[in-house]
Amino acid sequence: MSRILSGIQPSGRLTIGNYIGAVKNFVKLQHEHECIFMIVDLHAITVPQDRLELRKNIKELAALYIACGIDPEKSTLFVQSEVPAHLELSWILTCNTGMGELERMTQFKDKSAKVKGLGGSIGVGLFTYPALQAADVLLYDTDMVPVGDDQKQHLELTRDLAERFNSRFGDTFKVPDVYIPEQGARIMSLQDPTKKMSKSDDNTKNFISLTDDPNVIRKKIKSAVTDSESTIGYDPVNRQGISNLLEIYSCITGETIEELVAKYVGIGYGDFKSDLAEVVVAELEPIQKRRQEILDSGEIDHILDNGRDAALQFSMKKISKAKHKVGLGRQR
Repeated sequence: MSRILSGIQPSGRLTIGNYIGAVKNFVKLQHEHECIFMIVDLHAITVPQDRLELRKNIKELAALYIACGIDPEKSTLFVQSEVPAHLELSWILTCNTGMGELERMTQFKDKSAKVKGLGGSIGVGLFTYPALQAADVLLYDTDMVPVGDDQKQHLELTRDLAERFNSRFGDTFKVPDVYIPEQGARIMSLQDPTKKMSKSDDNTKNFISLTDDPNVIRKKIKSAVTDSESTIGYDPVNRQGISNLLEIYSCITGETIEELVAKYVGIGYGDFKSDLAEVVVAELEPIQKRRQEILDSGEIDHILDNGRDAALQFSMKKISKAKHKVGLGRQR
């Protein structure tokens, strides 16, 4: 059985893009693979965070994962900062990473440009966090990492670091493979379908949060950008807006794009959007209800405690081996 690992930051609100492109697939994968899911709060503080909001988001995100169908009996779910080995291995890998490698990371370029644009200063953590991301993966002998196209470069660096470490110090880390879902991996913004839907977007009209009120969802879909055509059609190059909505519809219902296009022959955008809104609402309402039940019961702490303990047990063996390989600590 292959081991799959993924992490998500507890910043912003989980969107339907995250759900379709990641979480929905995770629910399926956990029945076929050994899955490890992390709330990567250490990555979140590479940019300024409100500490109270961050702590709240950690639990709420974990509860949302469970509500979406992640089964703590089948998968391991834990908070990254509660497992010290992540930081220890991150430093070891940082010391074996070239400046040029980190400077080439497009995520750093994009995020630093955004910080500069807002008049802020760029922290060193934003520059070095791909090494922490590599540590997250390599600590657990991960076989595959589900990533979107925007994160593929980081996993390539992780593979390079694993191979470099193994070459310099002896066989220590498994070199992970990339896993990219064929469909639904990249849901786009509702108002600007040339950009990926993002939970950290400043304009809330650009995304549907998994916790949005049903009426808010209906309004957002109603105002979603389409085009000047009069027919429902799929053309992700020339008709990005309506194609994005068809992707969302298809990924939720399981109907193919071709079936949906045929279904809406002779029907306008208004009726199509109305139907899509009800499909999304029907999908999210039980998730929202279950999430609240989990938070009210307090069971999320028990789940995260168990996940932390499992992660500690495995990661301690791996970090001890890595530290020994590079000569850290006393010889007994």
